[in-house]
Amino acid sequence: MDYSITIQTRLQIEKRKWLFLVGLVALTHLFCQSLMLPYGNALLSLLPNEKNNVVMTTSRLSKDSSVETLILDNSNLDDESLLVRGVKSMKSYNVGTDVEDEKGATEKDEEENMNSDLDIDDDGFDFIEDETLGKANVDMEDGFIMTNDSLSLANGSSEALLDSGTSEMLEKTITGASATLSNISANKPLLIESIVQRKSESEVSTSDGSSRNVSSLPIKPVKKKMRCQMPPKTITLINEMEQILARNRARSRAMRPRWSSERDQEILTARLKIESAPVLKNDQELYAPLFRNISMFKRSYELMERVLKIHVYKEGEKPIFHQPILKGLYASEGWFMKLMESNKRFVVKDPRKAHLFYMPFSSRMLEYKVYVRNSHNRTNLRQYLKDYSEKIAAKYRFWNRTGGADHFLVACHDWAPYETRHHMEHCIKALCNADVTMGFKIGRDVSLPETYVRSARNPLRDLGGKPPSQRHILAFYAGNMHGYLRPILLKHWKDNEPDMKIFGPMPPGVASKMNYIQHMKSSRYCICPKGYEVNSPRIVEAIFYECVPVIISDNFVPPFFEVLNWDAFSVIIAEKDIPNLKNILVSIPEQKYLDMQLGVRKVQRHFLWHVKPVKYDLFHMTLHSIWYNRVFQIKARSKLGMHVE
Repeated sequence: MDYSITIQTRLQIEKRKWLFLVGLVALTHLFCQSLMLPYGNALLSLLPNEKNNVVMTTSRLSKDSSVETLILDNSNLDDESLLVRGVKSMKSYNVGTDVEDEKGATEKDEEENMNSDLDIDDDGFDFIEDETLGKANVDMEDGFIMTNDSLSLANGSSEALLDSGTSEMLEKTITGASATLSNISANKPLLIESIVQRKSESEVSTSDGSSRNVSSLPIKPVKKKMRCQMPPKTITLINEMEQILARNRARSRAMRPRWSSERDQEILTARLKIESAPVLKNDQELYAPLFRNISMFKRSYELMERVLKIHVYKEGEKPIFHQPILKGLYASEGWFMKLMESNKRFVVKDPRKAHLFYMPFSSRMLEYKVYVRNSHNRTNLRQYLKDYSEKIAAKYRFWNRTGGADHFLVACHDWAPYETRHHMEHCIKALCNADVTMGFKIGRDVSLPETYVRSARNPLRDLGGKPPSQRHILAFYAGNMHGYLRPILLKHWKDNEPDMKIFGPMPPGVASKMNYIQHMKSSRYCICPKGYEVNSPRIVEAIFYECVPVIISDNFVPPFFEVLNWDAFSVIIAEKDIPNLKNILVSIPEQKYLDMQLGVRKVQRHFLWHVKPVKYDLFHMTLHSIWYNRVFQIKARSKLGMHVE
């Protein structure tokens, strides 16, 4: 009797367990369906009726797009709209395929051949151009526009209902020539819920009021709004950069070292000496108006020469590592690499004696060797440098001591901010693309001058220009129409004023190239507008030819911003003031112009490469800014109870 009751009890328990398990599975299924489908369709998807089945199809938007749209067709939906859930590419550490800020890899003819880039004995004359990539950065955070009869993609849709978890799961890089819309019933206009904006019903209706079948509408080519083709969303003015620099000097964000080192104490001692530097009144070597504080700069420079020791990592294979490019657009990173690795004054073999650690890679060669042309995916470039930094961290303990804060890199390629993001975030980055909206940290990172070197054997060829009395052109610009800003410049000033020589691309040929140089040598002001990115070699080129540079590039941090006073030798104009450009220039008093032109001639020495480094030249100025920023970023660690190397 008792035995039969026990069996019945156990059977009832087992039955309840199975019922509970079946219910749990059903609830889980409903929950998963609610994540994937528009609200209200999860339950319908469980029914066997074919009319209620939800069909998901993938719509490929474009070859360059990283957006995948799920089109949900349900015949039981009302005639108001068809819900379409769009998935937007998001910036995240967890995203596997990252195409943010993507730029195409179509090079100029003269940059297509890497042999010419690496030929240090080439005396050929290469015409300057500050962007060599034919396509611009694609930033899906900024959105883009699809111009066809059924879809309109734009940033900031008011009907975004996308789950962030779903977007991360579904994000992919999409390839395909055009968008293909399928399983869309007639008389149902589209509602796209993420970056896809709603089209009004009138746009899918005929003139007589009858509805058209949107699935039968012809699809027009996609027109993308790339980041470089739009003004920045936020603007940091030059006076705001000054405030950021002062604020970052007052409170460093650098990681406190995990253990103390004698090198740290040497840097802290140098900082005290710099801050208490004796006031200089008349210096025989330097032109005081060029500097924020000539006394601190000179004291810092002297201490750098006396104290600073650098270890150059030997890890890394050529050509990405240890193979400098000495001519062309990316010459700055190549010349620094060459002169740093061959330097005997600053370089030490024993890393325990080093205050700073240099990672000698070429961002240009990284792009050339690793980037898959037309793939529109730079994730592998960033992964390559991530693997390198992890190798350094695993082999040596120095990276881990500071989180990389005493390591530095020098890179001039436009992609360098992206390539070094996250895994090299605490390093000191000397970058040509010094854009505050792209993660450039004022007071820690260094704005590297972008210099176009035409001859590696003679980087000073054609140096100099005419005296002010013989400069009869008020302002000069010539170049390709990269980005959104240059067309605006030409719209307002091309063929508008006789003393404003504003051109588009100059015709090919040596005569035209020489004419370009002569225009710079004969102009009072040389216009330096941004192209695809904020940086432009025209700034250094203007200084090279003793022409006062007029910088038009919002959010651009001028080179050596931490030590140089750019008001003394340049004019910085907001992009919105282009229509008033001439009035701004002619309103500058003659004496002020003469002072700036003198400043250009005095600062020129700080922007020149030499086969053998010269005191205060571009090599030493770059190294000094790296040293200077490290001095003011370092944090002391109490030696009490701590191991000291």
